[in-house]
Amino acid sequence: MHAVKRIEIVSDSVESHKITKVLETVGVLNYTVIRNVIGKGVSGTNSGDLDMSMLENDYVIAFFLADKTKSLIEQLRPIINKFGGACYISDAMEIISIQCVASL
Repeated sequence: MHAVKRIEIVSDSVESHKITKVLETVGVLNYTVIRNVIGKGVSGTNSGDLDMSMLENDYVIAFFLADKTKSLIEQLRPIINKFGGACYISDAMEIISIQCVASL
């Protein structure tokens, strides 16, 4: 196991490409985007009832080494401030398994 950082971002789907571009620019090459998430935040409930995909929210999660944190925050902050959304960075532990399934 080794320590990593976890970033979780909820933003409107139109801005997801900007967020993933920042991740890649900083060197966070592995991430997951979950489309059309629904929830409730400071701006109210996003029910997901709308037919317009540009009003949907996406959830982006990625794990990275701590040395990328400052650069990531500096590049994401303008996007989050301009277009809205939520961004959380927390500590996590990565478990790396190198055993083959066949050996179980």
